[in-house]
Amino acid sequence: MAIYTIADLHLSINDQTNKSMEVFGARWNGYVEKLKKGWESRVGEEDTVVLADTDIIAGDISWALTLEEATQDLGFLHSLPGKKIIGKGNHDFWWSTATKINAFFAQQKIDSIELLQNNAYKVEDKIICGTRGWFTDDSQQLTVSETDYAKIVNREVIRLELSLKQGLSLQNLENPEEIIVFLHFPPIWGNFLCSEILDTLTKYGIKNCYFGHIHGGYNLPSVLYYNDTRFVRISADHLSFLPYPIK
Repeated sequence: MAIYTIADLHLSINDQTNKSMEVFGARWNGYVEKLKKGWESRVGEEDTVVLADTDIIAGDISWALTLEEATQDLGFLHSLPGKKIIGKGNHDFWWSTATKINAFFAQQKIDSIELLQNNAYKVEDKIICGTRGWFTDDSQQLTVSETDYAKIVNREVIRLELSLKQGLSLQNLENPEEIIVFLHFPPIWGNFLCSEILDTLTKYGIKNCYFGHIHGGYNLPSVLYYNDTRFVRISADHLSFLPYPIK
């Protein structure tokens, strides 16, 4: 068994959304087929992918605006091998309450996808925690209406702490598993630091954090460091649509 992760699938299988990413450069050409091929070449039925959007998917999973619009995208994700743990991204407008999403999954017989939202999971020798985070600065909020930047960051810190506290409760006290964190937004990028989230990661002794959201810039570093924490970029286009193995 193995753990993989990837973010920013930006699926748009339902033509109503009309949001194919292929307009954003050659690397995105045929990206759904690339994702399927890359996923199936790496991930087995017993593996977990965290989508960060086990596979763990760290946000921006679908362009859909409602759960119903997201049916085909989530069905496609369900059809891929492995168990998936998904987090929310800034484009996941289809995301609803956990109760409504889980009821939708039950109705659609989607049993390979679970939500990372104010909770944590033990997967093999790791504890999976995370939240969405927020834009690197207020000026980047181009996809949402006017918001209170500080209020949302504080809310995301609360959600991250809820996840981390549950993660601690899942640890084996005699031989604690490593807690790893998945965010959609990077808390560190260029000259920007989201001190509230960085301080939380430091407080809980997090050594490895994975993030998405950043597209392009393929010549920029894949790995960043702040204090004792390592940050790894897992945007799908940056990974050439191959889920990233967590060692």
